[in-house]
Amino acid sequence: MVNTLAPERTGRPASRARPPGPGLAARARRRQTVVAYLFLAPVLLFFAVFLVLPLGFALLLSMSRWAGFDPGDIRPVGLDNFTGLFARGSTFLTPVLTNTVLFALGTVAVALAGSVLVATCVDRLRFQGLWRTLYFLPMVTTVVAVGNVWKYMYEPGGLVNGVLNALGLGSVAFLQDPRTALPAVVVVQAWASAGSAVLVLTAGLKSIPRSYYEAAELDGAGAGTVFRRITLPLLRPSLLFVCVTQFLTGLQSFALITVMTKGGPGDATAVAALEMYRQAFSYGDWGTASAAAFVLFVVVLVITLVQLWVFRRKGEDA
Repeated sequence: MVNTLAPERTGRPASRARPPGPGLAARARRRQTVVAYLFLAPVLLFFAVFLVLPLGFALLLSMSRWAGFDPGDIRPVGLDNFTGLFARGSTFLTPVLTNTVLFALGTVAVALAGSVLVATCVDRLRFQGLWRTLYFLPMVTTVVAVGNVWKYMYEPGGLVNGVLNALGLGSVAFLQDPRTALPAVVVVQAWASAGSAVLVLTAGLKSIPRSYYEAAELDGAGAGTVFRRITLPLLRPSLLFVCVTQFLTGLQSFALITVMTKGGPGDATAVAALEMYRQAFSYGDWGTASAAAFVLFVVVLVITLVQLWVFRRKGEDA
């Protein structure tokens, strides 16, 4: 009987596909590289036009004198703009840069502490989506609206002083007193930016395995011990993100201070971004404004690197 299911055999062995030679493989990689750069070309062009060219022009202006009208009037002055920022009698280092760092530090401290507290409470409540939405609403509100509302709340007859008077305390001229103007704006900045921090921290809390808390409960650990030994260490990546983003926002703050105090009273709330705006658009000194921008960039870079190093070192120690 003939087996019809057996495969048919021929006298020639089956041919095998030859691997491509090195020259062919190299040409294929080059074609793939060209195609990849063609797809990236629009993005690279966008960054070149809106990032690289403005950055190069700002670097040129930081070492020049220019009134901001005719590009032919740009006059090179070397490092005079940078030395002028730190010369005797200049207000850039004190109080402008000092106010900027204090404003950023205060924003980080208040926003981080409040966000951790709110995120921990929200994580234990029902309807968490509703609470997260409510705390995120200030983020989608315009800075002008937020600043004007809080400005009226800080007035002698406003809500804040009304609460103080109801508690038997005297009224405080929050935005008119140089001692309280900067802390008052810090509170508003922290309140307005806490929504994004709450979202990030609640997501970080959700990622912590519940088995850790159950084991701590079986061991008889208290709420404070659980928070210090479990929640905070495992929440470190989210805390790092919130800390860095809040600090960057605080260092670059401009609109809120412009709406609420315009840098006053005196120079009590003058910050670097507002000083750059004044130098460029009020005084027509674009060179000094560009030099101040690069100084602020260096400050932001150094502080961000320090934050990353501190958090990573603590993570290794843990």
